[in-house]
Amino acid sequence: MELQLSTPALLFSAITLMMLAFTNRFLATANLIRGLHKKYLENPDEKIIIGQIHNLKRRLSMIKYMQLCGVLSFLLCVICMYLIFIEAQQAANYVFIGSMFTLLVSLAISFVEIMVSNKALNLEIQDMEDLFQSRSAGLDFWFKKDKNVDEK
Repeated sequence: MELQLSTPALLFSAITLMMLAFTNRFLATANLIRGLHKKYLENPDEKIIIGQIHNLKRRLSMIKYMQLCGVLSFLLCVICMYLIFIEAQQAANYVFIGSMFTLLVSLAISFVEIMVSNKALNLEIQDMEDLFQSRSAGLDFWFKKDKNVDEK
């Protein structure tokens, strides 16, 4: 199969949208870290914040590698188009395969980062559920009906 100039060009829009999504993830994570840092400065004894910061550092690292692979894929697409233009078909094929591979790696890291993010959110939800249940249990104690009163 011979690559045409339009084949790697099709990846441009996909890679660009991916990079935009990765940048949005980075910005959201950075805002979370800033908020946690502010919270930590107000109450440095809260150990859950430290765990969250470690999780966010891991996610930042993953986002960095996602972006790196995305940029590399984009760069390889441009090189592939140049090689097709100068009619170096065999080299263009290999560079295109490299571009697709780095795109695949970027997507795989993205998948893992989403899983890490969801796990962190589930822990937050569980923490809130536990707090709610402990508070509601306390209220139930005060407002539950006394069996002896109902029997009379």
